[in-house]
Amino acid sequence: MFVDEVIIKVKAGDGGNGCMAFRREKYVPKGGPSGGDGGRGGDVVLVASEHHNTLLHFRFNPEHTAERGRHGEGSNRTGRNGRDVEAPVPIGTIAWDWETGELLHDFTFPGDRYTIASGGRGGRGNQHFATATHQAPTRHEPGSPGVERRVRLELKLLADVGLVGFPNAGKSTLISRISAAKPKIADYPFTTLEPNLGVVQLDDLRSFVVADIPGIIEGAHEGHGLGIQFLRHVERTKLLLHLVDVSEMSGREPKTDFDIILNELGSFSEELAGKPMFVVATKLDVAQDVNRLRALERRAKKHGMPMFKMSAVTGKGIKELLRAVDAKLIELRAAQATETAEAEPVPEPSE
Repeated sequence: MFVDEVIIKVKAGDGGNGCMAFRREKYVPKGGPSGGDGGRGGDVVLVASEHHNTLLHFRFNPEHTAERGRHGEGSNRTGRNGRDVEAPVPIGTIAWDWETGELLHDFTFPGDRYTIASGGRGGRGNQHFATATHQAPTRHEPGSPGVERRVRLELKLLADVGLVGFPNAGKSTLISRISAAKPKIADYPFTTLEPNLGVVQLDDLRSFVVADIPGIIEGAHEGHGLGIQFLRHVERTKLLLHLVDVSEMSGREPKTDFDIILNELGSFSEELAGKPMFVVATKLDVAQDVNRLRALERRAKKHGMPMFKMSAVTGKGIKELLRAVDAKLIELRAAQATETAEAEPVPEPSE
């Protein structure tokens, strides 16, 4: 079961109370206040893990509470700090404050840690309030409460290339041919019910990650079909492959399918619609009418998008497509590195 959005409740531990105590020991000429401080409450920490790929484990465990700090004791003994609670999240998870909508953290690499709720501070014991004129204070502080909040966790898979298109456009077949991913493949719509990731290994040891999402249909931005709810998983990709079935079996016009998908992407996010895109004509092995293919070529050229022709069944055109994708990714990564370098402030030379 693929779960990519949950709401959880986190509660950090409260701080322990400070102690009020006085030292009374035989043969000790001077006693006085000896109340220890309370311990600090434990934190709730989210940790990016490579061993999780969905948020399913939060569906069955939506509440995470850290241990409270122990109270202070006599003889100036400080209470023990509460234990932290660590909750693993998949890489690509974004944490939002449920009430304010504030972005809290984006987990983008393994081991990334973020304290989602901080434990309360322990209260001070009466030893801290003794003065020259007030040598027997009875004042002591309670521990402060730990942070309690509701958090919305949203998963966006991290991939280099995203596959989009109508149901049965050949996305699952393609990812099964170019990677070790084994999605369900059948001759009926919506065989893909959840996103799939595949790693494409090239001959020169370079690789990239491909994400396949359920097919998109017209009206998806209004809630029709399945694909629109998974489009967030291709928002982080650098390149989109728009697969279009050019065979007669779909009963639709390829150029019309092309326009519908572009419209749905734009309705979901302008940023997503503006990503670099390759148009891929699929199912060439069963395509008979060349006019359908030519009409799609004209549409792609009008939008300034490179077009590739392939058959995932026979393997025709796959190597050419992968080479072009790899070259485009190298170009995009170089451009991104340049933008990052230009955005970083230049340190001023020391005198």
